[in-house]
Amino acid sequence: MFKKILVPLDGSQLAESVLPVVTYLAKKTKATVTLVHVIEQNAPKEVHGQTHLQNPAQANQYLQKIAQTIFSSDIQVEYHVHTAEVTRVSQSIAEHISELGTDLVVMCTHGRGGVKDLLFGSIAQQVITKGSIPVMLIRPGAIPEKKPYHCQNILVPLDGQPAHEQGLLKIMDFGQLCQAVIHLIQVVPTFGTLSGEWTTTSRLLPGSTTKILDMEVQNAEDYLNELLLKLKKTSLKVTVNVFRGDPADVIIEFAQNIKVDLIVLGTHSKIGTEAFWAGSVTPKICKTAQVPILLIPVNLI
Repeated sequence: MFKKILVPLDGSQLAESVLPVVTYLAKKTKATVTLVHVIEQNAPKEVHGQTHLQNPAQANQYLQKIAQTIFSSDIQVEYHVHTAEVTRVSQSIAEHISELGTDLVVMCTHGRGGVKDLLFGSIAQQVITKGSIPVMLIRPGAIPEKKPYHCQNILVPLDGQPAHEQGLLKIMDFGQLCQAVIHLIQVVPTFGTLSGEWTTTSRLLPGSTTKILDMEVQNAEDYLNELLLKLKKTSLKVTVNVFRGDPADVIIEFAQNIKVDLIVLGTHSKIGTEAFWAGSVTPKICKTAQVPILLIPVNLI
């Protein structure tokens, strides 16, 4: 369960768009919220069309105002300004994670180049590389203004690898607190939606590939039903489904159809850009999904 949530803020309304989710998380988990701003060297006068925080005094005043006006008295809120000017804000924030005892980072996916640039070489990528701290990404506009966030449906895509069940384990207690339904799904590609090294195999052995994919459907059903039996021993509400098609497209469509409030994805904490960008599923979901996405680093088993 999350005990300390770190929220990087740059003074813009875009960055503040995560706050409804943060307040909900803090109330449900009784976690302490730490608002963080890092003073940037040669900072621009504006960020996302708004005045940029230029000095520690401005930043402290801003974070104090957010703490007092956004959060209710039953939520413990701290704020921290890194006063020494830095050239790499994302690296500085990543370094504050262990320093401040953080176990969840919640951040907006705004950036000059969109979510891909944010994940590569910035806060989320650096945090995932550390291999231990979950990161929640929230697209601007994902949470309607002046409308409270509630988590009633949680989607956990799985692929049959035991390592990726760690995302499910991490979210189980939270699901019980929210009385949410957890939807477990596995997507088996069709012949026409295969990608990567499977593409070459399918061209050389089309008949064998089709049979293998059909067997994978049965394996997926067995795997999810086995998980369901284990979870019936808890008070969780769980559904399981196996689909065919392009994994990212199916996951996004399913999320829209049942109006999920959170998608949980396991990510591999490897050094470099293959940390979780190798392959198309995770980046496509991050770029397209209109709900918060929780990336949980998993250890390969």
